Amino acid sequence: MKIVIHARHADLAEDFSEIVKEKLNSLERFSVLIERVEVEVLHEANPRQGKHAHHVVITTHGAGPLMRAEAASFNDLAAFDEAITSIELQIRKIHEKSKSKDRDSLRFKKPG
Repeated sequence: MKIVIHARHADLAEDFSEIVKEKLNSLERFSVLIERVEVEVLHEANPRQGKHAHHVVITTHGAGPLMRAEAASFNDLAAFDEAITSIELQIRKIHEKSKSKDRDSLRFKKPG
């Protein structure tokens, strides 16, 4: 998975890219094919936007469906955590849809 980080009007923390790569690589446990992930960090210079001054937009590209999540918070990492939670829910839904529903289990045997 290729990870691209764009910072617009924002100075990122030194460990931000490491945290982003670690959390995005953890999404590979689902069987959804993602080739590229774009993380865009925007900083609003308006002081009245204090609690929502940092916006993070995560967009995925690949063989699976296009997914996008946005979040705004008081710093980059908090906004990224909110956005990655949203992306994870979207990926989890896609993963659940692709599972085989007609498997027989030991507990619930189909009659006949």
